[in-house]
Amino acid sequence: MLIEFIIIISTILAVVLNRVSARTGAFKSHLAMFSMLAPGIIYLLIFNYLPMPGILLAFKRYRVFTRDVLENFFRSEWVALENFRFLFSSPDALMITRNTVLYNITFMILGLIASVSLAIIISEIPNRRLAKIYQTTYFLPYFLSWMIVAYLGFALFNYDLGVLNNILKKLGMEPIDWYMEPKYWPFIFVIANLWKYTGNGSIVYIATIAGFDTEIYEAAAIDGANKWQQTMYLTVPMLVPMMTLLTILAVGRMFNADLGMFLSLPMGSGPLRSVSNVIDLYVFNSLRGGSNMGFPAAAALYQSIVGFILILTTNTIVRKINPDNALF
Repeated sequence: MLIEFIIIISTILAVVLNRVSARTGAFKSHLAMFSMLAPGIIYLLIFNYLPMPGILLAFKRYRVFTRDVLENFFRSEWVALENFRFLFSSPDALMITRNTVLYNITFMILGLIASVSLAIIISEIPNRRLAKIYQTTYFLPYFLSWMIVAYLGFALFNYDLGVLNNILKKLGMEPIDWYMEPKYWPFIFVIANLWKYTGNGSIVYIATIAGFDTEIYEAAAIDGANKWQQTMYLTVPMLVPMMTLLTILAVGRMFNADLGMFLSLPMGSGPLRSVSNVIDLYVFNSLRGGSNMGFPAAAALYQSIVGFILILTTNTIVRKINPDNALF
């Protein structure tokens, strides 16, 4: 069924593009670009736009009556804003919101600095083969699932056999029960996030730097600018538009957390709940303990609306400062 749908959508898309571009005569000359665009549009239609009616679940108390999902949906009662009240009236509402926002702000700022710095460093390596090796090495952690990362962390933080505690013992210090000490984990989450995503985040900046005109740097070198000055007064300013664009998009995800990281890394430790419980994890645990899909739908709708407002607000501010760097 999914394959048939993809074929139908692809056919419709091809017809529409053909008719639109027939007037401009650009279809044949841009056929490769249209072909690369089609899979992305099909993906968005299937996984982003077709599920849109599911938003209505946020206003229902979903119950399972039969195996037919649609029948269950229509037979479930309307509860208006009850699911939203349950979310905001929770005693953990303030904590999970605080954790989610503060972590995302930290990830966004440090991730931006780390990704740009790594991209600049790799771009300055004269040996292209060596630069590719470094780039691939930093990019590999992105492909590891958080469950694998969690077990790597367990090898580090285990009280009896962990690497860190063995080092502490050899230094004559007392071992630390890492999974019982919440004060360390905000730093652990930040380090894990940077380790996993910095390489992936740097790819866009590496590609952007590769497109810069080398004559600008040659002229700066003739004028006596060293590498540091070239970086600060040429590379970074030319990266600002891309940095601004990605920051605007990151702000839109301010209320969305990386469920895999916060679910896996603490290894289910109760004492770490105060620093690991975020909106997505709270919703996941609530859904796991019940069958009302209306609550996670309400939480997802809340996150989407807030993210949309944040993007509009941030883009408006950027447009007033520098219209050329705005998203729209």
